[in-house]
Amino acid sequence: MRVVIAEDSAILRDGLAQLLELRGVEVAAAVGDADALLAAVAEHRPDAAIVDIRLPPTHTDEGLRAAVTLRRASPPVGVLIFSQYVETKYAAQLLGDGSAGVGYLLKERVVDIGEFTEALRRVAAGGTALDPEVVSQLFSASRRRSALDALTPREREVLALMAEGRTNQAIAAAFTVSERAVEKHIANIFTKFDLPPSETGHRRVLAVLRYLESAA
Repeated sequence: MRVVIAEDSAILRDGLAQLLELRGVEVAAAVGDADALLAAVAEHRPDAAIVDIRLPPTHTDEGLRAAVTLRRASPPVGVLIFSQYVETKYAAQLLGDGSAGVGYLLKERVVDIGEFTEALRRVAAGGTALDPEVVSQLFSASRRRSALDALTPREREVLALMAEGRTNQAIAAAFTVSERAVEKHIANIFTKFDLPPSETGHRRVLAVLRYLESAA
């Protein structure tokens, strides 16, 4: 099995390469950024790529976006995301394109290099390897997006103004409707977001947080 590693930390990159080679995995290239990853895959045609999410230059989601590109290539390359973070936006896109040959493991939860190598071989062979915590967070993000999709256009507009800190009176003035109409829209938002009355949480704040998370 031939692999390419994309990890911005030189110590982690070299250490992982050495551990894999000791277990019979050929590391064709170990690089530190997304552009170098794409170039290495094009040159070496590996069975799989091990990719960190946060790569230079911005250290945000370059690795995950590169992984999506690799999965859409012809032929697609097996991709094992190996990161400290769960980034739901592009991860959902990566898995949504077809989960065959895709893995997502969290660094802090991998304690056995043998199990890691087995997961890598599974991904290279077209299988999957997903950490349960990744699945849980992707499921939660999917439910939030579904709830946002359930809102009517006017309810979305009301929620957007709530996120700006507008009062019911200000929202009513913006749409030239009664405050009672605004209250009805907000009640519908609470219902669709499954936010029942609670003594411990402010539903208006929670609804805005759902909106910001879903729009991120």
